Amino acid sequence: MSFDWSVLIDYKDLFIRGLFTTIQLTVVAVLVGLLIGLTLGLMRISGKKWLIWPAKAYVDLFRGTPLFLQILAIHFAVLPTLFESLGMVPPDALFSSFVALSLNAGAYIAEIFRGGIQSIDKGQMEAARSLGMTYGQAMKLVILPQAFKRMLPPLGNEFIALLKDSSLVAMIAVNDITYAAFTTAKNTFERIPPYLMAGVMYLILTLLLSRVVLHLEKRFETGSRKGGAA
Repeated sequence: MSFDWSVLIDYKDLFIRGLFTTIQLTVVAVLVGLLIGLTLGLMRISGKKWLIWPAKAYVDLFRGTPLFLQILAIHFAVLPTLFESLGMVPPDALFSSFVALSLNAGAYIAEIFRGGIQSIDKGQMEAARSLGMTYGQAMKLVILPQAFKRMLPPLGNEFIALLKDSSLVAMIAVNDITYAAFTTAKNTFERIPPYLMAGVMYLILTLLLSRVVLHLEKRFETGSRKGGAA
């Protein structure tokens, strides 16, 4: 059994574009997902039902349905219907992928924020309010910095899962790493080299992301100790 590894050279541009698209998708989905997650997390702990129930419905919807189905629905149904009703041309598959991954990430990150904030002793909020801080100031200056340190490990896991799940957008013809492997295999009939290359690229990205998260955890831990020593 022999494999023609030269196909990887012939299709290197496709893999490079796929690599940048995968990174781009992950970064955008993480940043937008953080904003959505923080907003929904604060709504979940607000104590007001008119904020809690919409946030809970959003989280249940996106956590309770497959990401692949969400990508298909957003690309082929939701966005085309919305844009056509406004007299506009529906967006391309890459834009749909940004939207689907960001909305899905927001639901999972919301639960991470909620759990992290609720893990902080209630006395911290009461002490901050007794010093004259508003609820927003207490949350921003006292609660969130402490909670963020506890949220880093689950956030890191979510980012890594998001990186790998981004491969699903290949099914709507977005040129990510998986699409590059699929196209190379389809055009050359070489099955092992393209998919092996895609696996190695994902593995390198996840290992790099794991190192970044570990570095941040150690940095926050060191900062916390220095703060405690001071």
